[in-house]
Amino acid sequence: MLNIKAILIFVLLGLICQAAPGQTPSTAEDYNNRGLERQSKGDLDGAIDDYTKAIGLKAKPSTIAIAYNNRANARANKNDLDGAIADYTKAIELQPADPENYYNRGVSRLARGDNDGAIEDFSRTIELEPRFFLAYNNRGNARKAKGDVDGAITDYTKALEQRPQFAEAYYNRGVAFQSKEDFDKAIRDYSAAIGLAPKFTDAFVNRGQAKQSRHDLDGAIADYDRALELKNDEAGIYFARATARHEKKDLNGALADYSKTIELDPASAQSYANRAVIETLQGKHSQADQDFKKAFKIDPGLKARFKEFIESHKGGRP
Repeated sequence: MLNIKAILIFVLLGLICQAAPGQTPSTAEDYNNRGLERQSKGDLDGAIDDYTKAIGLKAKPSTIAIAYNNRANARANKNDLDGAIADYTKAIELQPADPENYYNRGVSRLARGDNDGAIEDFSRTIELEPRFFLAYNNRGNARKAKGDVDGAITDYTKALEQRPQFAEAYYNRGVAFQSKEDFDKAIRDYSAAIGLAPKFTDAFVNRGQAKQSRHDLDGAIADYDRALELKNDEAGIYFARATARHEKKDLNGALADYSKTIELDPASAQSYANRAVIETLQGKHSQADQDFKKAFKIDPGLKARFKEFIESHKGGRP
């Protein structure tokens, strides 16, 4: 698991003036507000059309900047990241001191994989608004993606200084600590995230993995159990629990979990191979042969990893 939790929240900007209900918009403000209403109802194309009309009318630069920002948000929600970035850039040209515009462009750049551009935008956001906790968190995500784990940890810590109840920042810092194999700190942060968000499935899974790395197999299995209570259709969680049960010599439990993993993800070559190992140890050689064949067909690279095990157990030898 170990995935970073990206908090990609766009800031929508509204206007005070509103057209009367049912009235045809006539000003940029009217179109912008109807666009916001349409966007709130999921009508992104209608919202984009309204923001475009607002941009085409004469209005204060701040009003046009708001329309560009909101059209960019709608485009980003349609996964038109290039269009969104172009619109945020227009908004920035009109309002260069507005932190939300830089933050929103940073979100789109991060989603696009432009980590350097995202870091630049989140840094500018923070310069303009030092308490912008989401900018710290997402700059941490961008830095982590670039391999700057220590920089990411610093940013997640800054986010928590601004918002101590921010569960995702604890989670993300836990991921960063875990990548450094600092499992005690990772477990501490995952626990803090769970304390704030008791249904945080990924935090349970990652805490389980950190505990497993410390050979606390019972603690790991307990966390995987809780994760499966919250989300029982995730193949990766069953696989994680299977590995802990396997390591604990609970072969029947591990076998059941590998089978469930395969049921949910038939392309899981490692699950077939691991199940085959258990079947071999249990004397189920025919089933093991079939599972090894399936595993090596999906991922031929696994064959070399299991060659010694297979050779040592030929003919039913223990």
